[in-house]
Amino acid sequence: MAAEFVVDKSFTSDRRSAVRFITYHVMRHKWVAAALIMGAFVNAALASTVPYFIGQAFDEIQQPDDGTRQAIIVLCLFIIGAQAARAVMQFIRNYSAELFSQRIERDVRDELYASLLGKSMEFHDFQPVGEIMARVTNDVHEMNFMMNPGFNMLVGSSMFLIAPIIAAPLIYPALIIVPLTFVILHLTVQIFFVRSLHPLAEKVRASFGRMNARLAEALDGLQVIKGTAQESAEVGRFNELTDTVRDYYIDQGRVEARYLSFLLLGLAFVAAFAHAGYLYQQGLIDTGDVVAFIGQIYLFGFPVFSSLFSLSRIASGYASAGRILDIINQETDLGSNPAGYSEDVKGAITFESVDFGYIEGTQVLHDISFSIEPGQTVAIVGQTGAGKTTIAKLINRTYDVDSGRVLVDGVDVRDWSLAALRSQVSVIEQDIFLFSRTIAENIAFGQDEWSQEEIEASAKKAQAHDFILTFPEGYETKIGQRGVTLSGGQRQRLALARAFQSDPPILVLDDSTSAIDSATEDRIQKAIWSAAEGRTTILITHRLSQIRWADHIVVLRKGRIVAQGKHEDLLANSVDYQRIFARYDEPSSTDDATPMNDMDALSGDADQTKTNTE
Repeated sequence: MAAEFVVDKSFTSDRRSAVRFITYHVMRHKWVAAALIMGAFVNAALASTVPYFIGQAFDEIQQPDDGTRQAIIVLCLFIIGAQAARAVMQFIRNYSAELFSQRIERDVRDELYASLLGKSMEFHDFQPVGEIMARVTNDVHEMNFMMNPGFNMLVGSSMFLIAPIIAAPLIYPALIIVPLTFVILHLTVQIFFVRSLHPLAEKVRASFGRMNARLAEALDGLQVIKGTAQESAEVGRFNELTDTVRDYYIDQGRVEARYLSFLLLGLAFVAAFAHAGYLYQQGLIDTGDVVAFIGQIYLFGFPVFSSLFSLSRIASGYASAGRILDIINQETDLGSNPAGYSEDVKGAITFESVDFGYIEGTQVLHDISFSIEPGQTVAIVGQTGAGKTTIAKLINRTYDVDSGRVLVDGVDVRDWSLAALRSQVSVIEQDIFLFSRTIAENIAFGQDEWSQEEIEASAKKAQAHDFILTFPEGYETKIGQRGVTLSGGQRQRLALARAFQSDPPILVLDDSTSAIDSATEDRIQKAIWSAAEGRTTILITHRLSQIRWADHIVVLRKGRIVAQGKHEDLLANSVDYQRIFARYDEPSSTDDATPMNDMDALSGDADQTKTNTE
């Protein structure tokens, strides 16, 4: 299976169907399953002996003699011993079942998580996060419930169906009629019950996923909801989804309420009494046999009452297994190519007639061709939507081109080992992502070993050291999810520090100083100049000072290259490039701190003005 990321695991599950998937994970722990089945069988067998001993006691009482008292004491001891042994076997069964279910949940969750990490961005771009979270958490947990109590109770109750069929004819051969008939009818009812329950269980799981997706999206966009006073509208939309989940659960309850095995159990008791009474009147069995036989029929109560619950859990778990497989089995066009080219990157980048679109039939880039020499600094400029960020994502193979080639050191990125390529290309995006971890852990992310001195040195280069020390816990300060407790400028400086820490041969800065004030930008820009020495640096920027500093400039317009070259040449010969400077006098130095955040001058409009404050 193609994947961007593949974990070396001790197993590869059978993913051809939900049944095979579940069976594979069950068989991975076959000794635990065997202990569960053994415990269930012995438990049922010992339970079946109790009615027999009670029947023997009745016979002793009806025909008393000198040894009756002693016989009854012995029978009581047998019953006590059988129940004590049952307790031990029930412990073994339940312990095995819980161990069984927890191991399967762990294995399935690990497998699903590794699969999600291996999916391409094209997959994740179209998957609601809440829906994925529902499968990773709730659906996987449903598989746990499917094993215990579902599978545990089903196995245990099945043994209670077998025991009376074996014990009844040992009392008197004709007594097998009622228990055998009941078991056949009960299994028939279960088949139809599961068939009716399964589609509803699928609808319950699917509706829960949609509800969870809406919840996650609303929480992620809470600031927008509050800013537009849409709380009531969102509550209404969410209520519609919760009502759908409720309705499917009610429909499932209606099916469970019509579980006919309860009726069959009552009829089985009537038939058993009638049959045993007839045989008793005929003198074929005695009182003790009647008591022992009815006691065997009484054992059917456990499988009838438990099967309703266990089958519901199994139906839900089976539906969840199908939903998990739907995710795992979706392949990606981006393979990790672990045997691919994996040398140290020197920094040469070439685009050869590259076309690309995120959606089939809609092209973002058209015939893009340019080259970057190792150690060069290249600025990519253009209006909003021109395709600047897309070019950056093709370099580290976040996406694959539709046609043409992207080469790194003369090797097509598709021929590189994906891990080797991405570990040597650092991209700082405009939308900074920080983890809910300490500041030090965020700066050192991606490195197995690091020292506090290295972390602080990187932070100082990124002009982040001073503001970090203002926090009470300094570098050990835990930041909120996505860095929401920090300002935009602070987040970008931490991202820069993370890039400096990894020291990559290729550094891509995607408008990485857009949320930083001009004074801080001057200091960071000097750090970037220092960091750019000896490495290939790609600047996607709206800052004139950074554009002029580049060795080579590529000008984009509507996904096409309209000009490229040095700043002086483009300023003299490119009308599109000249528009960038149309509203400014000639700068007197390259340290001009005046930002040009309106690159939409290329297209003659200004709809994306950004604020240069934290």
